[in-house]
Amino acid sequence: MTRSKFIKQTKSANISTVDKKWLLIDAENIVLGRLATTVSNLLRGKHKPSYTPHVDCGDNVIIINADKVKLTGNKLNDKTYYWHTGYPGGIKSRTAKKILEGKFPDRVIRLAVKRMIPKGPLGRQQFSNMKVYNGSSHPHDAQAPEKFNISEII
Repeated sequence: MTRSKFIKQTKSANISTVDKKWLLIDAENIVLGRLATTVSNLLRGKHKPSYTPHVDCGDNVIIINADKVKLTGNKLNDKTYYWHTGYPGGIKSRTAKKILEGKFPDRVIRLAVKRMIPKGPLGRQQFSNMKVYNGSSHPHDAQAPEKFNISEII
């Protein structure tokens, strides 16, 4: 009796076998952290049975109404984003409220998702599959994105 008939092998996904879809998420009145965890899992492909850690098998995600995302508690005033200019004494900060009221309110979502994606070349590739827009319109109608209802998951 040969054992080769009974051995099961796990199939790893590769670039040619990955099936990527376009998903559309409306961020209006969705809590920022819950949105970011869901989007990061979609970008990595962890929702698929063919998930492979070393391959970009996630979907492309389009987020609209990024300026209408919700922060719970007093995070709107207390959550502070820091960055450094590179010069001595060059640390700067801005609250989430100032960013959401400013010119680029989509940065709040971008930063939350970016910090949940693994660091490195694969993480940067997966992060580039996310498109964030402030209004309710987007230029990706040609890709025919599926509406992803995030409220069913959270």
